[in-house]
Amino acid sequence: MKSKLLILSILLLAGCTSSNAPLYKDAGAPAEKRADDLIARMTLEEKLGQLLCPLGWPMYEKTGPDAVTISDAYRRFIQEQHGGMLWATFRADPWTRKTLETGLNPVLSAKAYNALQHYAIDSTRLGIPIILAEEAPHGHMAIGTTVFPTSIGLSATWDTDLIERVGQVIGEELQAQGGTIGYGPVIDLSREPRWSRVEETYGEDVFLTSQMASAMVRGTSSKGVISTLKHFVAYGIPEGGHNGSPSHIGVRDLEENVLPTFKSAIDAGALSVMTSYNTIDGVPSTCNEELLTGVLHDRWNFRGFVVSDLESIDGIFQSHHVARDRQEAGEMALKAGVDVDLGANCFSLLKESVEAGRVPMSTVDRAVKRVLVRKFEAGLFDNPYLPEGSGADVRSAANVEVSAQAARESVTLLKNNGILPLKAGTRIALVGPNADNQYNQLGDYTAPQAPENVVTMREGLEKAGAAVTYVKGCAVRDTRSHEIAAAVAAARRSDVVVAVVGGSSARDFRTKYIDTGAAVVDETSVSDMEAGEGFDRSTLTLLGLQEDLLKALKATGKPLVVVYIEGRPLDKNWASAQADALLTLWYPGGEGGTALADVLLGKYNPAGRLSVSVPRSVGQIPVYYNRKMPMSHDYVEESANPLYPFGYGLSYTRFEYANLRAEGHLPEKVLVDVTNTGDRDGDEVVQLYIRDLVASTARPRKQLCAFKRVHIPAGETVTVELPLQREAFSLVNPRMQRIIEPGQFELQAGASSEDIRLTQIIEY
Repeated sequence: MKSKLLILSILLLAGCTSSNAPLYKDAGAPAEKRADDLIARMTLEEKLGQLLCPLGWPMYEKTGPDAVTISDAYRRFIQEQHGGMLWATFRADPWTRKTLETGLNPVLSAKAYNALQHYAIDSTRLGIPIILAEEAPHGHMAIGTTVFPTSIGLSATWDTDLIERVGQVIGEELQAQGGTIGYGPVIDLSREPRWSRVEETYGEDVFLTSQMASAMVRGTSSKGVISTLKHFVAYGIPEGGHNGSPSHIGVRDLEENVLPTFKSAIDAGALSVMTSYNTIDGVPSTCNEELLTGVLHDRWNFRGFVVSDLESIDGIFQSHHVARDRQEAGEMALKAGVDVDLGANCFSLLKESVEAGRVPMSTVDRAVKRVLVRKFEAGLFDNPYLPEGSGADVRSAANVEVSAQAARESVTLLKNNGILPLKAGTRIALVGPNADNQYNQLGDYTAPQAPENVVTMREGLEKAGAAVTYVKGCAVRDTRSHEIAAAVAAARRSDVVVAVVGGSSARDFRTKYIDTGAAVVDETSVSDMEAGEGFDRSTLTLLGLQEDLLKALKATGKPLVVVYIEGRPLDKNWASAQADALLTLWYPGGEGGTALADVLLGKYNPAGRLSVSVPRSVGQIPVYYNRKMPMSHDYVEESANPLYPFGYGLSYTRFEYANLRAEGHLPEKVLVDVTNTGDRDGDEVVQLYIRDLVASTARPRKQLCAFKRVHIPAGETVTVELPLQREAFSLVNPRMQRIIEPGQFELQAGASSEDIRLTQIIEY
């Protein structure tokens, strides 16, 4: 009897202890309730700490090859600032000065995360876990991870299933190292090729960008990663191509072409949005209440949080001069709807602002709750630590193969007079600055790489058994030395010349950086880099001696295949006219050499399509396919049409279209029969465009509304079903209402925006 009473007493005591635990520690309670309970227990200083997100890489110390610990800087951040978030803790690049030797491999990163988390939870009054945000636009920007093609290459695949798988891999690798927030995807529309960040975007079109972004978000979200959409808003069309300069855009254009990409990705599960450095109509995006609160939260019921771009709150004061100091800039941003200060220079000054009554406590609580709810939903309060050995499976063979497939599908064939694919036994003279340069094919936001983790163009061809003679020929930018004569000699001894030219976003320790990580372009900058954040161009021509190299190779009389590795659509006029074949791989990632070899040698039939128009000259800019009516007319000097249009790309086989069917007034799908009439299996990217023939506002001459990449064996016909969204028929009318107006619509099916094979008019 005594033992039963003892057991009952213990159970009752346990029940009392459980009931006395704070609600925020109850794993079974709703995240919103837990956040409210925690906020009620927090001091003002503790609340503001949750809104700070400083640079993360100073927060650990590598004490040995397999040992890592927290730094004094991290202890101060937690104890003095009550910090709640870190950015780019595991980032490694020339800016951070983290190398293969001084940075962390994935297993050490996981150990560092656990150490950071233990300190945040164990040494603070409320035990609030830290949350890590990491750069992840085309792979986690950390040592030892899988490097994918940059976004402009990923969008060239026109394959949303593949992009979703890419997102899953990125999410898996982030989670294995403690990352909960992934910065990306970048969904700025890119209509300004002089701009330095074209490579980070999915191109010029709202529908393609929306589909790609949604697929990426679905992939990362399925692995528990919060996607941060960049950059809100209209950042990809800066005046003069200058990164961060004002963006000139009308409200209707914003509603029809820019905002839908963010809405689509948010509907797909994105829970974070990053502001941009630009202004729109004089208002800095980082303090634009109409957009950050009015659009995101009031109109779209956005559940997530808004983070400033790095030091963009400082920029309200320092760059745009619409605030007197950082404190006022912080007040403006917080009240407008920014929840997290990336850089942590401004929100850390807001204690006095609240106490003086300039910022209501309710505004602080609103931002804190948005952050805390994400932490609760991510399970950081209940399962905050990684298991022993986490990170060991990062960059697995399966993940690398996903990168290789993305690179293959991104290869875009622009011209081919029959020289490709190369015949077996062909002796290849491989030349050019990007033929055997690992970092030139990886793009910006890439960590240092172990040499064995990147397959260059030369290595890909040699591994495939091709007979290759390699000569660099020249650099991307440097004109002080070259090997053009040696390249010509190699060409004369070979059967065909493959020249790999273009640009580079490869950063270097000699390059100077401002606080935001953007490069400073001056005479000491690394010779190859001509793209990547901060490297805006005034022309699109090949730099250095590259065109001289191409002309010298052409003069040998040998067949010439030109391959562009690039981060923006560079000038291809000479190559288009003179080369026997022309391809672009954009920045193809770690498996770029594998992809090029597979395509050149005929092991893979290319089907990449342009997601951005290739201009003939900078005088055409902006040149994009869905400009509003009226139709453009030619210039005195040249055509108004781009050299290569949006959606363009060739194959080693041919496809014919027939029997376009669209049923009903507003069809939910369109069917078209596509036949592979060649002798090779291949992929076709079937594209559907729509044109509103008469409307109350000027409409685009055509607008992409559906697409599908399909594999069709040689000689076979497939019926391609293209789902059609109701929004494809809508417009924003003169009263700024989104509606569908009665009238006629022309559906156009084809292989590019300018290669329309079939049309059908429907009436609503």
